[in-house]
Amino acid sequence: MISDLRDFIALCERNNMLHRISAEVDWRLELSHVAKVSEEMQGPALLFERVKESDIPVFTSAFTTSARMAVCLGEEPTLSLTELSRKWMQRLQGKWIAPEVTDDRPVMENVLTGGDIDVTRFPAPWFYPSDGGRYFGTAVYSICQDPDTGWINIGTYRMQTQGRDAVSVMMLRGKHGQLIRQKYLDRKQRMPFAAVIGADPMLFLVGSLQTGVNVSEYEIAGALRGQPMPVFVSELTGLTLPARAEIILEGYLDSEDLRTEGPLGEYTGYYSSTRSSDGKGLEPTLKVERILHRNNPVFWSTTIGKPVNDIHMFQSLNRSGTLWHDLEVMKIPGIRAVYVPPETCGWFWAIISVKQMYPGHSSQVANAAIGTSTGHYALKGVIVVDDDIDVEDWTQVWWAMSTRFDAKRSIQIIDRGRATPLDPSLPRSSRYIMSRAIIDACTPFEWEDKPMKVVMDRATLSLVSSRWKEYGFPGTSPVSAIVDRLSNEP
Repeated sequence: MISDLRDFIALCERNNMLHRISAEVDWRLELSHVAKVSEEMQGPALLFERVKESDIPVFTSAFTTSARMAVCLGEEPTLSLTELSRKWMQRLQGKWIAPEVTDDRPVMENVLTGGDIDVTRFPAPWFYPSDGGRYFGTAVYSICQDPDTGWINIGTYRMQTQGRDAVSVMMLRGKHGQLIRQKYLDRKQRMPFAAVIGADPMLFLVGSLQTGVNVSEYEIAGALRGQPMPVFVSELTGLTLPARAEIILEGYLDSEDLRTEGPLGEYTGYYSSTRSSDGKGLEPTLKVERILHRNNPVFWSTTIGKPVNDIHMFQSLNRSGTLWHDLEVMKIPGIRAVYVPPETCGWFWAIISVKQMYPGHSSQVANAAIGTSTGHYALKGVIVVDDDIDVEDWTQVWWAMSTRFDAKRSIQIIDRGRATPLDPSLPRSSRYIMSRAIIDACTPFEWEDKPMKVVMDRATLSLVSSRWKEYGFPGTSPVSAIVDRLSNEP
C-alpha cells in the first residue's frame, strides 16, 4: 500500500519503472530537457540524485505511462487508461473516507523558521528558455480553508520562487482557491495557506479535480486509496496538513503583495495568459513563515509543455474517472466508457461510448457531460460513439466519425460555456467564455434500416487461432482479443 511519495518511488523501482541519474544535472533547463526527451520516448520515472547547487534529489516523470498510473492506484500495470478510469469511477461510488489525525508526522522532522527559512535551497527547475524564472510548484498542491464553512480545499496552482521566504501563486478566476481568497479579501484578513510537495501522490492527483464547492479532496483521496489520509492540524495556521509530506511551505497568502509572475510554458504547449501579451502577470504572494520537511526530502516536479507528459496523463485519468462518476450519479444508462485523451492536454475533449437504448440517448449523454462538475469547465467538445467502438483506439474513433457522422445531423454548437484563461485558441481579451461542439458519431437509434457491418466469422477465427504457429507467425495468437471485441459488439 502506498502511503507517501517514497513508497511510490520504491514501488516504481521494484517494477523497473524508475531510472536513477547519478551525474550532476543543472536545474536550469538541463533537468527539464532530460526529462522531456525521456518522456517523448515513454521512458521511466526519473530520480535526479545530484542537482547543481543542491543536496536534494528531484523526482520527475511520475505519471507519463498508464503503467505507472496503475501502480499509483494499486492496480495491474497492464490496465489501460480507460480501464483505470473505470476503477476510479467505481471507487468513488463507494464510501468516501475522511482524513485521520495522527501523531506520526514525518514532515515535522525539520521545522525552519526565521532566518533559517530559505525556499531557494530547493532545486526548483527552470524549464524553458522563455520562462520567467524557477518554479517551486508544478507538482505542488495548495491547502486553504473557507472562513465561513471550514471547508478544506486542496488545489493545484503554479508557484514561482520569489526569494528566500516567498513564492507567487497563480489562481485563475473561478477556481476554488480564488473563491476562498476573495472571502479573505472581503474581510481584509490574512489567508492561511500551505504549499505541499509529496505525501500520498493521490493528494496531488485529486488536487487538480473539477469538483463541486464544499467537496473534500481529502475524502476523495481516502475513497480512492481505501484508507484515510494521515493529517495533523497546524498550530501556526490552523490548517489540516498531510503528515507524510516531503516539504510544506506554510504561511499566509498576501493579496496586497503582488509580484511579477511568469511566463511559464503551460500544459497547452503555449505561453498563455489573459493578463499580457508576454505571459506575465501580477499574482499574490505566499509569505512563508515556516518550512517543514522530512529528513533527506525528495523534491517532486512535473515537466510542462505540449502533450504528452505526466500532467496530461494524470489529467486524462482523473477527468475521465470523475466525468464517468458524474454521469453515473446522474443515472444515465448505457455508459460503456469515458475517455479524456492525454493528447487533448488531458482536458479539452472527451470521447464517450454508449449502448443506445432509446431515440436521443446519445445526445442526452453528450449534453449531460458538458453540464457536469467535471465537464462544465474548459471542455471544448464531446464525441459520442456506439458501444462497439474502443474509445482509446483512434483508428476506431475515426472510422465511426467517417461512417456514422453527418455534419448537419450530428453536430451541435453550444454558444456559451466556461473556458480556461490558458486556452491559446481564444483571443486574449476574451478567455472566460467559449463555444462547444457535440459530435454524435453514433448510428441513430431510431433508424429502422441501419447499415450492415462487415463482421468476421467466429468459427473461422477460432480455426486461425489454433493454427497460428503453423502459419509461421511469431508469438501467441492475437485472435482471442479480436473474438472478445466481437463478442461485445451488438
